[in-house]
Amino acid sequence: MYKDLGETLVEMQAIKQEELNDYKKKAEDENLSLDQYLKINKLVDQEKIARAYSKMLGVPFIEKITEEIVDSALLSAVPFRFLRDSLSIPVNYENQITIATANPNNFQAIDELNLIFSGSGKIAIATESSIIDALNRFYPLEGTKEVIDELGEEKELEAESFEFGELEEQDILGMAQEAPIIKLVNQIIFQAYKREASDIHIEPFEKEIRVRFRIDGVLHEVFTPPKRLQGALVSRIKIMSNLNIAEKRIPQDGRIQIKIADKNIDIRVSVLPSAFGEKIVLRLLDKSKNFSSLKDIGLSAHDYTVLMNAISQPNGIVLVSGPTGSGKTSTLYSILNKLNSPEVSIVTVEDPIEYQMAGISQVQVNDKVGLTFAVALRAILRQDPDIIMIGETRDQETAQIAIQSALTGHLVLSTIHTNSAAVTITRLIDMGIEPFLIASSVTLVIAQRLVRKLCQNCKVKYKPDPAVLKSLGLTEKEAENITFYKPEGCKECSDTGYKGRLAIFEMMPMSNEIAKLTVQRADAKVIQDAAVKEGMTLLVQDGLDKIKEGLTSVDEVLSVATGVEGFE
Repeated sequence: MYKDLGETLVEMQAIKQEELNDYKKKAEDENLSLDQYLKINKLVDQEKIARAYSKMLGVPFIEKITEEIVDSALLSAVPFRFLRDSLSIPVNYENQITIATANPNNFQAIDELNLIFSGSGKIAIATESSIIDALNRFYPLEGTKEVIDELGEEKELEAESFEFGELEEQDILGMAQEAPIIKLVNQIIFQAYKREASDIHIEPFEKEIRVRFRIDGVLHEVFTPPKRLQGALVSRIKIMSNLNIAEKRIPQDGRIQIKIADKNIDIRVSVLPSAFGEKIVLRLLDKSKNFSSLKDIGLSAHDYTVLMNAISQPNGIVLVSGPTGSGKTSTLYSILNKLNSPEVSIVTVEDPIEYQMAGISQVQVNDKVGLTFAVALRAILRQDPDIIMIGETRDQETAQIAIQSALTGHLVLSTIHTNSAAVTITRLIDMGIEPFLIASSVTLVIAQRLVRKLCQNCKVKYKPDPAVLKSLGLTEKEAENITFYKPEGCKECSDTGYKGRLAIFEMMPMSNEIAKLTVQRADAKVIQDAAVKEGMTLLVQDGLDKIKEGLTSVDEVLSVATGVEGFE
């Protein structure tokens, strides 16, 4: 007989003998197995538990379930819900059908899976998270083409042709025999999630519908369902988001809350009447997303020090500027994540609240009932906050209250739509804010952009044209010491050459010189030149540093960071 789990963990030095005795007693008192007790209380890392099972049973440990060992034919033989609940997945490991499980004590589930595969399945151990991740990524939902084919050669499909049921099974991967149009919508959402898309665009044209996904900031056409599905497709999405399916003349906004493989996804829905029907855009927000720590958002050592100095102050305003979709809100959330502690009261006012953060009071703007940024801010100031985050400084009233808040001892974080750090100062003056108030309240202005990261699997070395080097402010001699990469495209990155995005920054602290120029209402170019003399790194220079590290391409940096100053 083999040793039990506890003894194996002690042998592996994952826990001490005294701790094991204590855990066993507590697990018994709570009527739990040792495995359950350790996992619930997070006393031992799940990988160590999995490795202990592997050692104890003398079976392989699969560190990561990759596409190479996943076989869609094996997966499709077992219902998704069964695999999810039993924390098991059939794979083709070392040319054998193998049942990878995180719970080898679930003998019934393992026996049933073995029965499906005629008793030919071997056993292996994997962690719970790697099994859930593999199911989420590789479980073969019925293909979009097959779903459309299943709709058959029916006549024009109207909303009335279908019975639209509510989403009783919340996890869309767990839905089995649903009506074809429901499967089609689920498939579109799932494929977008799988490909890490931020938005889904469903656009009607004269003879077809076009479905596109925004991946890493760029729209990609996915497929074109036949025009006859338009009515049913729109109605299904409207029903899921509690919108009026009879109203087709005015724009509508709604929300869908759904689960995809045990992850909570919040989908914001926008419906807009167009010439050939209603255009729908769905924004996907993963509520389980963890915010990067400030050290991981791509800041240079100099910029990190500047930012930490600013947010360590008890009062003042930190402004993050950039166009829509440049990652401003994510940067603010990362800052809040750093500042969040039981000793401080943090209140945010947002439109909309994109992500929930524990320990922070978040207020949703509602213009319909008169709850604007300014109204919410006035109320928040009576709530004794230490730190206030304003989703966006849109007008003079909001800017004025933000500045008064900073001057009365609060740390204020906000975003503003400007092209560069220096232009933010002149924009506030143009809004009607007195320059002396800006100089005494603003502590730091950050400008940022997002650039796509090169796929590390397929990037290739090359030499850029001299004209391109000149745009980056480089001479040919300087470029000789830099290794430049360009995108190639492979299976890993869906042939785009890019995978993921990173931010480039420009940080301008309010020094005595910048404050003096602000009070003098100096031109943005003059302010920027002074900031550069004091050590500010411009967006294009930060982009160049990322190019030197082999993280992004010259084209990406030039597309977002040159000619962005916006000087008159």
